[in-house]
Amino acid sequence: MTLDKSALRWGASILAVALLAGGTGYWAGHRQAPQSEATTPAGAGKVLYWYDPMFPNQKFDKPGKSPFMDMQLVPRYADGGSAGAAPTVAVDPAARQSLGLRVVAAKMGSLASALEVTGTIDFNQRDVAVIQARSGGFVSRVYARAPGDVVRAGAPIADLLLPEWGGAQTEYLSVRRLGKPDLTAAARQRLRLMGMSDGLIASVERSGRPNGVVTITTPISGTIQTLDARASVTLAMGQTLAQVSGLGTVWLNAAVPEARAGDVRVGQNASTTLAGFPGERFAGRVIAILPTTQADSRTLTVRIELPNRDGRLRPGMFASVALGGDAKPALLVPSEAVIRTGRRTLVMLAAGDGRYHPAEVRIGREAGGETEILAGLSPGENVVVSGQFLIDSEASLSGIEARPIGGGAASATIAAPASKATLYETTGKIERITANSVTLSHEPVPALDWPAMTMTFALANPGIARGFKAGDRVRFGFDRPPAGPTLRHMAKVAGQ
Repeated sequence: MTLDKSALRWGASILAVALLAGGTGYWAGHRQAPQSEATTPAGAGKVLYWYDPMFPNQKFDKPGKSPFMDMQLVPRYADGGSAGAAPTVAVDPAARQSLGLRVVAAKMGSLASALEVTGTIDFNQRDVAVIQARSGGFVSRVYARAPGDVVRAGAPIADLLLPEWGGAQTEYLSVRRLGKPDLTAAARQRLRLMGMSDGLIASVERSGRPNGVVTITTPISGTIQTLDARASVTLAMGQTLAQVSGLGTVWLNAAVPEARAGDVRVGQNASTTLAGFPGERFAGRVIAILPTTQADSRTLTVRIELPNRDGRLRPGMFASVALGGDAKPALLVPSEAVIRTGRRTLVMLAAGDGRYHPAEVRIGREAGGETEILAGLSPGENVVVSGQFLIDSEASLSGIEARPIGGGAASATIAAPASKATLYETTGKIERITANSVTLSHEPVPALDWPAMTMTFALANPGIARGFKAGDRVRFGFDRPPAGPTLRHMAKVAGQ
């Protein structure tokens, strides 16, 4: 009997727990339904399906937890926009917060070009001295020199016995004794034409005796590259005795990828670091861009000249080079906002109310986490910089076409700031004219909060620049379509 009562009490306890759990589940289910409806964005259309943003190609017919990720499925709504609006991807506020979407406006700014490349130190091939025999003769003495030695200017290389010079000096002394200035001057000029220095001629005049032994010295400081002078060797006129390369300046031959060829110009500053001198930078400048490209590495050689006053930079050293340029005005977006598909480059535009649309852009330089937009975007347009790849994937699945470069009717509903054809006017000087653009150094534009700067404007019509030339001061008007600032009219300033 005791066992029966215990069993009854145990069964009653189990039944009470079950009823409590069932009541709690019923209450939670009724409480969650209104919350699901409350998160539906205002103005959104009918829910087409639910999906996991990390696996947008999988569709579900009811809400719930994703079988792939530890997150709730996201509803995909029918586009509730008007018939004339461009198709967009709608994301409700809860999903935006879950995905961590972040939006930044494109803005005008300065972008200094920076290019990191490598190179090797080489001799300055413009600072070379070739030492030759000016007359036939013999090597009577060779000083203690060898290839690779570093010598100073005026250092002796070899003593040469030149019989022809001795004979010419004897004739000069004989003419000089005649006391006829004209003949003396002519005989002295003959010695100079044979290659004798004024110092040697003066020494012969002072001593009154010919000197057929001449000491050959190096005219510059540097390192001996070749040395062909050997004792008792017979020399012919013009025979090379030695070659010396200067070390006052050296060349740095840097390998620049051909895709970045447009970022390098002659006269550009360069900063160099070497492993042998940690923490130290050597400043130089680009003196030449060689006309050929290395076929195997697809690089072009940029020649940089570096001062080498203390002789620490030695040919053959490996160096890292930072090629910098002047900061130039540009339309900038964060580099993380740019989507490179391999076939084209896109950004995701934020149209407001949780709607997004892809736009094709053409990019330029990149530095400091920012990328230059050359075409396809206007200042003030908002781009997505976090979570844009998921939106782009959804747009691709929905068949939404990206706004092409140059805009179009579809882009008017996405980027309201770009649709206003506001004309801005200022004055400036023409720096350069091409078939499709004009580069102007213009005064500030207060309406755009632009400072005085030099920038390139596209020509709305090539005829606008007809009759103008570089250096003309002009009054001009421009607007800012998605393709970039475009010149609409231009006139010379009075008194030009």
